[in-house]
Amino acid sequence: MRPLARPRLPRYDVALALRELSAADPKLARLIERAGPFTLRVSSTTSPFEALTESIIYQQLHGKAAATIHRRLLESFHPICGIGVHPSAQHLLDCPNEQLRTAGLSHNKALALRDLAAKTLDGTVPTLVRIRRMSDEAIIEHLTQVRGIGRWTVEMLLIFRLGRPNVLPVGDYGVRKGFALTFGKLTPADKVTPADLPKADVMHRRAKKWQPWSSVASWYLWRACDLAAGKAVQP
Repeated sequence: MRPLARPRLPRYDVALALRELSAADPKLARLIERAGPFTLRVSSTTSPFEALTESIIYQQLHGKAAATIHRRLLESFHPICGIGVHPSAQHLLDCPNEQLRTAGLSHNKALALRDLAAKTLDGTVPTLVRIRRMSDEAIIEHLTQVRGIGRWTVEMLLIFRLGRPNVLPVGDYGVRKGFALTFGKLTPADKVTPADLPKADVMHRRAKKWQPWSSVASWYLWRACDLAAGKAVQP
């Protein structure tokens, strides 16, 4: 058990990434200039178990509702773990079903968390030390064996938790919409239809220019959606 992690800057060279992306792709360079500084923060000291616990809770829920459930779950372990310390996989596996229900977890999410805990204990879900030495695809292969964890969820972990620099989540709606706004014919005034969104192969072809900084490019595609909506750019 250890204290919960605080976000920080990625370990990769952001200034170099921005220079190389801008030089390789003029249209992306214009988006980078409009969106401003790269403000992504990562929690790379968060274990895969902790990060996926949060991911499972947040699936298909409004952010505030999910945050409440996540907080209640962690607080329910305070008598065992202490305040500000994440429960272990064994704690989650051993806790009664009523504890999970009281926190607000659905039956399916409780089953997913139990499976996550079991697969953490048997080594399917790697430790933080081990996962840092694994390739992106190897991490995806391991973690998608957990009930309720798909490729998109692992890609978000790679970008926002592990700080991997070269991830392109082609199944993410925001990235696809940002791509259409930046490189396609979609305008901020248009109502988005499925035909407006790019296919994965189109995105992969463009992203060859972005190697090895696809995560940074993806972050700016999310910002393209914020700009189109007239929102202040968020980290």
